[in-house]
Amino acid sequence: MAALAQYNTDRLLIIGRNALYFEDYVLSMQYFNQAINSKPYLYEPWFYRAVAKYNLDDFTGAEADCSQAISINPFITNIYELRGLARIQQKKYDDAINDYDKALKYDPENQSLWHNRVLCRIQNKDYDHALTELDTMLTRWKKYARGYAMQAEVYMHKKDTALAVKSLNKSIDIDPYESATWQALAMINLSKKKWKDAEKELDRAIHLQPKNVNNYLNRALARVNQNNLRGTMADYDMALDIDPNNFLGHYNRGLLRAQVGDDNQAIIDFDFVLHLEPDNVMALYNRALLLDKTGDLRGAIRDYSKLINTFPNFWVGLQSRASCYRRLGMTKQAEMDEFRVYKAQLYKSLYGKQPRLNKSQLRKKSDIDLEKYNQLTVADEQEMEHQYKNDYRGRVQNRQTDIDQMPMYELAYERKKSDVESYVPYDRMVDLFNSSTPDGRPLSITTSIPALDERATRTYFDLIASLSAELTLTTSEQKAAPILLRRAVAYSTVQNLQDAIEDLTSYIAIDSLSALPYWQRAVCKMKQIDILSMGDTKRSEAIDMKLVTIIDDLCRAIDICPQSAYLYYNRANAHARRDDLSRAIDDYTKAIAIDANLAEAYYNRGLV
Repeated sequence: MAALAQYNTDRLLIIGRNALYFEDYVLSMQYFNQAINSKPYLYEPWFYRAVAKYNLDDFTGAEADCSQAISINPFITNIYELRGLARIQQKKYDDAINDYDKALKYDPENQSLWHNRVLCRIQNKDYDHALTELDTMLTRWKKYARGYAMQAEVYMHKKDTALAVKSLNKSIDIDPYESATWQALAMINLSKKKWKDAEKELDRAIHLQPKNVNNYLNRALARVNQNNLRGTMADYDMALDIDPNNFLGHYNRGLLRAQVGDDNQAIIDFDFVLHLEPDNVMALYNRALLLDKTGDLRGAIRDYSKLINTFPNFWVGLQSRASCYRRLGMTKQAEMDEFRVYKAQLYKSLYGKQPRLNKSQLRKKSDIDLEKYNQLTVADEQEMEHQYKNDYRGRVQNRQTDIDQMPMYELAYERKKSDVESYVPYDRMVDLFNSSTPDGRPLSITTSIPALDERATRTYFDLIASLSAELTLTTSEQKAAPILLRRAVAYSTVQNLQDAIEDLTSYIAIDSLSALPYWQRAVCKMKQIDILSMGDTKRSEAIDMKLVTIIDDLCRAIDICPQSAYLYYNRANAHARRDDLSRAIDDYTKAIAIDANLAEAYYNRGLV
């Protein structure tokens, strides 16, 4: 970590924030740790380290760092907001409410703070306070669709479905594109057995959120109660495609398969359920019946026996096991079971025709009444999914669009591995550089550098220190140039973009006929632009000027190496960032003409 010590605290914070932006949370913490060691009385490094810890799911650590930042400066709204989120993740709802109370004193118009505080009230079952705060919110923000959805949830908790439906309809009038609202409306109609209405609402929810498993499971319930068995089966199949380990999907599909006579496939579903929950008595009983029916008598006896050990007075199970024993010629064991049943029959008649799947009745998952073995199962509680307002997950930026450009190709020491990606970027310039400097770690080309863990971070800082020592001992400029490039790539990997740019500029001063330093310098400048653009919807003059220098670097690189598809692709990205779309399309097309397998060029050209 000696390489960190040379930077002043402001520089450490800048580089650490760069790493935060690019989701290198472990790396960012190394910079913030050093800043804290240097100046523990500044609140910023404590706060930014809390952001990193939060994104690494260290919620206790994030809370502690926020508390330290607040003790230094108690007037920063964002710190209370982040600590509130960390406390929510630990189910400390009262403490989170206290944080939101304090934050709202400094920023009373912050809708996110109001939103999260209401959700904490709901978690605490403080419904009256929640409704009061929602009234204030909906007076202040009359077109806030999520506010009406939260209001509906409170009404549902208070068992007032009429008002809940009214609030949900209001939410849908304002924003008909929120899947959770349609799902909530469907849940009310399912509870009222309005199957057709529920199915239509779940159709809308699935259209808006096609990967939500619960929507398919719930629509299956609506469909089975309209005798749409094919549609029901399709929904269970889709739910299990999305979540292959879903308990309810396998259990209910197993029941449905048994209903339509697909016994062997039903057994497979119950096998899976029992793999997830080996002691689930309802699945055991259903599998026992199916094994019995399909002739696997020893398997059926095994399952019946496990049930009888749990429920010694399970007379139906005893009778069924006795039947299996008789068919296997195990008369003694059969007679023992039959005698136990006979004694019970002296008191009570137990038997009638075994019922078929009862579609109109649903069993909660925790209900282990064996008489309900053939009822479709639902989760114990189906609550609206809480969506806390959170600007601290993922990149610390303002997300203005859902679809982003694929990033530039850059030089790196490693690339993110993919199980499905077969394309390996290759450039002759990079290959020549590697072969001309065989003692160094080889460079590669990538659009995605993997996030660094603590060990990798140490490795890169050690590499920077080693290359710096090499440079100190080098007397020849020509020998220094490749070391500068390698150190620049290491700097850019640890998000120290400014030092990377300085090394690349020094390389160009030594050798202006190499395309590589122009290429990598353009990439580093583009990363700086990404960070400068955080939260800004308009392009500033400073960003425009930097984009001009990026394009200039890439033009020089292309002049030196006109057959590199990656350089045209990168320049196209820069043109697109300047909204010069015709030039961007031309460059993407040139990149594709050189390398027809450059998928990112096709993708980005499609976006512009």
